Amino acid sequence: MMAHGFSLNTLVIQITTLLFAVTIHEVAHGWVAYRLGDPTAKWAGRLTLNPVKHLDPMGSVVLPLMLLFFRSPVIFGYAKPVPVNFRNLRDYRKGTVLVSLAGVSANVMVALGCGLVAQALLRFTFLWTNPLLNGVTLDCFLVMAYSVIINCVLAVFNLIPIPPLDGSRVLSVVLPARYAGSMARIERFGMLILFFLLFTGALNNIISFFLDPAIRLFLGAEGLSVFYRLAM
Repeated sequence: MMAHGFSLNTLVIQITTLLFAVTIHEVAHGWVAYRLGDPTAKWAGRLTLNPVKHLDPMGSVVLPLMLLFFRSPVIFGYAKPVPVNFRNLRDYRKGTVLVSLAGVSANVMVALGCGLVAQALLRFTFLWTNPLLNGVTLDCFLVMAYSVIINCVLAVFNLIPIPPLDGSRVLSVVLPARYAGSMARIERFGMLILFFLLFTGALNNIISFFLDPAIRLFLGAEGLSVFYRLAM
């Protein structure tokens, strides 16, 4: 296998897999909400896999590029939140939890599927030794591996219980009402808190603690080793 290293090709793969991951995440929120009684996302035209409909200039472009520029060990981003009217859900408490966890669940399923494909590619030695197929196989493996990593990052990141992330909405439903009110009051400062944690390194440490075992689970020890050799 030839060394890959960082290149324009790698950047394109990272950005493409990130856009796909955030699109899947948001569509999952809207689709589950629609199934549970809220058509708001459907009426807004957001139940589509077209990433253009979900792009947020800051979260989908500027933030990932900033993280790459500052050589952050964790690259992530976000899309425009899919509009959901939780009061339309047939069962508010149960529906809120299911809708909030839908995006994370979708990211985990994509990570699982891509991890299985990446591990399968490693089993077909002829794909790596054939000069005509080596380059395509390499890129396919990197797409699958980066998809595992980015989808795992988004899943872990969105479970952090800081508004407006999904974990905070789940927590607000299960907490007693007096604490749920406190969560709502800090939502306006949520992004500032997240950026502070990010640029002090605390957020990277939190995500990495859960991320490393998740990636190892989906890619496997061999897949992770190959990825490090190709991408570093």
